[in-house]
Amino acid sequence: MTATQALVVGDTPVASTRAGNSRRRRLRGYGLFALFAFPNLFLILVFAYWPIIQNFYLSFTSWDFISPEPFFIGLSNYTNLFASASFRHVLWVTVVWVVVVVGISLIAGVALASLFSMKLPGTTAVTGIIFAPHVISGAAIAAVWLFIFDPNYGLARMAFDAVGASSPSWVADTNWALPALLIVSIWKGVGFVSIVYLAAMQGLPSDVLEAARLDGAGRWQTFSKVILPLLSPTTFFLVITQTIAAFQAFDIIAVMTGGGPAGSTTTLSWFIYEQAFQRSNVGYSAAGGTVMFVILMIITSLQFAFIEKKVHY
Repeated sequence: MTATQALVVGDTPVASTRAGNSRRRRLRGYGLFALFAFPNLFLILVFAYWPIIQNFYLSFTSWDFISPEPFFIGLSNYTNLFASASFRHVLWVTVVWVVVVVGISLIAGVALASLFSMKLPGTTAVTGIIFAPHVISGAAIAAVWLFIFDPNYGLARMAFDAVGASSPSWVADTNWALPALLIVSIWKGVGFVSIVYLAAMQGLPSDVLEAARLDGAGRWQTFSKVILPLLSPTTFFLVITQTIAAFQAFDIIAVMTGGGPAGSTTTLSWFIYEQAFQRSNVGYSAAGGTVMFVILMIITSLQFAFIEKKVHY
């Protein structure tokens, strides 16, 4: 047998061996993927998706935590929910809360980040001070601001005294309670927004900024025509995360007003808690939770569908 014949005869076993080795490598890769991914996927299914499914089921029932089993009532919770004037007011308060908190936080955050990027004396200390509220418990911050807003002894009274006016009863007045909570929520979250924007600004390509200066662009033109468009991926990220966080706001409301006075600070998240754990109306609360989930899904989808098209990477 010649060498050529031996090579031809041996082609099939060699090819089979290589195919078998390749198949084993793929199986080993799938096994490693399953080993690392499946525990995480299992935890996500148990602690994220299963509660959503269970909440959706409870929204079609009537239950008070005491009865052995929830009683199925169909769409009654949803019909009562959307027929309720108080729930429509809750939705309106939630819209105002989300729009104001997200909008002002983004505007103030990018403005602060622009100041921090100038590297003025004391910038590092000021940056740390502004970011600190983000990592402090919301309940602790609310307790401090309750003292600040106290009409008799609070620090806010001094600002009104300076202009000859009397301090309002911030958290006890239906006209001032929501603005008070908005101030606290924005103050707590703007530090995070500014730090994220600052990190993004520090990563901008210096050659693009230098080219804008050489073309004669002033500071405002450079900021509005160059920096802001380059920050669009960061803005897109912050709009989504801050919108979700605003919808889920709870601790500040719980400590400062408890949804009052007269429901003036009852957002959707507080409504869900109130119905379930204060009024033991679990099905009604679950219906509100489902509405909140659908609203967040719609907002996120719209953001990905329209806002992302204007994001410049």
